[in-house]
Amino acid sequence: MSTNIQKPIIRFAGFTDSWEQRKLGDVAPITMGQSPDGENYTANSDDHILVQGNADMKDHRVCPRVWTTQITKTAKPGDIILSVRAPVGEVGKTEYNVVLGRGVSGISGNDFIYQSLIRMNQAGYWSKLSTGSTFDSINSDDIFGAILLIPSEREQSEIGSFLLEMDHAIVLHQRKLDKLKLLKKSLLQKMFPKNGSDKPLVRFVGFTDSWEQRKLSDCLSFLKDGTHGSFLDSQEGPYLLSAKNIKNGEVKIDPDSDRKISWNDFRLIHANFRLLSGDVLLTIVGSIGESCILKKPDGITFQRSVAFLRPGPNVDSLFLRTITETKAFQSELNGRKNSSAQAGVYLGELSIIPTQIPALREQKELGGFFDKLDSLIVLHQRELDKLKLLKKSLLQKMFI
Repeated sequence: MSTNIQKPIIRFAGFTDSWEQRKLGDVAPITMGQSPDGENYTANSDDHILVQGNADMKDHRVCPRVWTTQITKTAKPGDIILSVRAPVGEVGKTEYNVVLGRGVSGISGNDFIYQSLIRMNQAGYWSKLSTGSTFDSINSDDIFGAILLIPSEREQSEIGSFLLEMDHAIVLHQRKLDKLKLLKKSLLQKMFPKNGSDKPLVRFVGFTDSWEQRKLSDCLSFLKDGTHGSFLDSQEGPYLLSAKNIKNGEVKIDPDSDRKISWNDFRLIHANFRLLSGDVLLTIVGSIGESCILKKPDGITFQRSVAFLRPGPNVDSLFLRTITETKAFQSELNGRKNSSAQAGVYLGELSIIPTQIPALREQKELGGFFDKLDSLIVLHQRELDKLKLLKKSLLQKMFI
């Protein structure tokens, strides 16, 4: 069927025709998945790659995780993979010959079809169709009958190629970010002493002294968690933040969803203490182990899911934050979680976590080094986020 409809907001020069309404099954061959028998699953990479669902895809690409000796339904390199069970509508591509499990379908479509499916998922097309008492799913009728809006083949090619280049840029930024994070993880392991040692494997030139073993509380002049009180929401006043607001080394505030309390409540909370620039924030309830340096203490306070660590007179703030990111500290932190419904770490347990610290001058070298590395990671993360937002915006404006 073909029905003239409105045109997209943004188009390449020279294209003016209306797009046509088509069914997905009429414009691209579709293969519904069929899972092999369980006894044929393997971990042998010489066998056939099995794609069962979204867990087998990352960044819109198939990442081999499970293999099988039994071939049921298949997809070839370049085919689109659509998740048909929770989560419904996630889309990726395969660079391999793969076996399709029942949690996915394979679609032999061009880059325009691929981007259209991503756009449909973002717009909630599949979630409106999904059914299931225990988890969402869509069936073959939903997929074959899915409505797409299609321009001419030449315009499809232009749009598909343009957005594919943007995808390549996003993947490149993601890989750079992943490499930086791996580098940081490796350096944290090498530039802090391992268990049983009082010296790290890698040091800045000129430092040879042994590190001192201390309890965390010995490194602090102040340790407290956030407010335990209940407060009414306010239209005007400071933000009352929680562990979810500390991500990737920063305090992130969403003005549209984060709570505000009255200034009177704020003054009650901070009657006996105040937040200072340079305090280390550490999440201790729910999402445990996220940390950052507090840079702007004015106009915010925190719930009990966040602890405030203020370094002592001979402890560098940046170094203290770096300690909280080491594998040894994170392991200690998670090993001290209580068994309540919402697992957390009590301040008493936090205070006795063993730490090792060098002389103040070496602390400053290490803290400054990792702070610069963190800034580079944040920069790449922001660039990646901007590209993803731009891609999302273009999908909204270049499709109908």
